[in-house]
Amino acid sequence: MNHLAHALLSGDDDWLRLGGMMGDFVHGQPDPAQLPARVIDGIRLHRAIDVFTDSHPEVLAAKALLPVPYRRYGGILIDMWFDHALARDFERWGGQSLERFSSELRGMLHRHDAMLPPLLRRFRGYMDAHDLPAGYAQIEEMDLAFQGLSSRLKRENPVDSAVPVLLAHDAPLQAHFDAFFPQLQDFAADWVAQHRAGPVAS
Repeated sequence: MNHLAHALLSGDDDWLRLGGMMGDFVHGQPDPAQLPARVIDGIRLHRAIDVFTDSHPEVLAAKALLPVPYRRYGGILIDMWFDHALARDFERWGGQSLERFSSELRGMLHRHDAMLPPLLRRFRGYMDAHDLPAGYAQIEEMDLAFQGLSSRLKRENPVDSAVPVLLAHDAPLQAHFDAFFPQLQDFAADWVAQHRAGPVAS
């Protein structure tokens, strides 16, 4: 899953949510001397969500819908497209306004600026400029995101032309998302319940 899902699945705990947003920008074991324990829990939750997602039958079936050569990049494409599916029906899944959630998420990243890895701080600037993650509900923003991702990949790839392919398979992809996401919500809620926080200094 991508940024919107990780933020939502972290629940109401700002530290977990911050760690969830850091997950793609912190490599190796997080340093307890640099980050609060609950932020590290958020990074671990992010990684647990990724493992659960990558091996889930609904996600594997969604990837299999993609034609060659897109299937090779199916993990990235489906992660991002599922964030689009989440964004365009966010009140159903998140129980709140997407615009408000998106604004509050960016506000949280600004409040904890000193903790952000440099690449996440840079990405936050892109989020501000493009109203992300709320912008993921718009096809135009998804197209821009795929173009940006394509340019960052080292080898030649078709990611920048993925939107028409994904739109052509939107109905079955939506069905796979609808079957998968409630299970992911249950998985994340169980993980959070098993890793309850103790007292944390602000």
